[in-house]
Amino acid sequence: MSQSVSWTRSEVQPAGIPLQLARAGQGRTVLVLHHDTGTPDSLPFYDALASRYQVLLPFHPGFGVSPRQDWLRHPRDFAVIYQALLAEHGGEKPAILGLGFGGWIAAEMAAMAPAALHRLVLVGPMGIKPPSGEIMDQALVNYIEYARAGFQDQGAFDAVYGAEPSVDQLEQWDICREMSFRVAWKPYMFSQSLPHLLGGVRAPALVVAGAEDRVVPPSAAEAYAQRLPNAKLEIIPACGHCVNMEQPERLARLVTDFIG
Repeated sequence: MSQSVSWTRSEVQPAGIPLQLARAGQGRTVLVLHHDTGTPDSLPFYDALASRYQVLLPFHPGFGVSPRQDWLRHPRDFAVIYQALLAEHGGEKPAILGLGFGGWIAAEMAAMAPAALHRLVLVGPMGIKPPSGEIMDQALVNYIEYARAGFQDQGAFDAVYGAEPSVDQLEQWDICREMSFRVAWKPYMFSQSLPHLLGGVRAPALVVAGAEDRVVPPSAAEAYAQRLPNAKLEIIPACGHCVNMEQPERLARLVTDFIG
């Protein structure tokens, strides 16, 4: 984590589920839910949020850091765990920010507790079948190609992971891919019921997509913006799926302006 922001890592057990949790900052709680490729411990985007808010960054069970729970079978299961985490944390209404696969979880959380959020932010969200195009099937490429596909600018990928990612990182991606297949395989990376449940969400929502997203077509973000009652859509040019790593300053400005 950045030296300018003081991060702590601990094990928590919401709903009795062991979970690694990083946290930093003060103020309104912002729960950040990471991509299906996991997340580096340190990212400028996380630090930017933690300079304004109290950021909670849980590491999804089974995605390489928190222990896998064999019974987990759907992103909605993760949503229940994270609702328990927020209930134990207490305080004023939180904001939830979901990235990619984490966006699907965040949307499930908003649907199951429509009045419980201050703001909802979805960035390149999975969870809805794109009206045009398809979500990239990572079973058809190797895990390095899939991780690189999240970036329009390969220089940005190299800056985060290195031109030659470490063996430990390759192992993490392989673990994440196996867990993705376990919980989001049929249908792949979208829910047939979630679109019909979004109409009750009361919190204002910001939906963001990279214009050059090759993993989740921007049409999925457009569909979310249409389904959520009070949503704003932002398409970021010259950017791929991993907006938080490719355009961290731009995304941080959008998010902080929106959350307030």
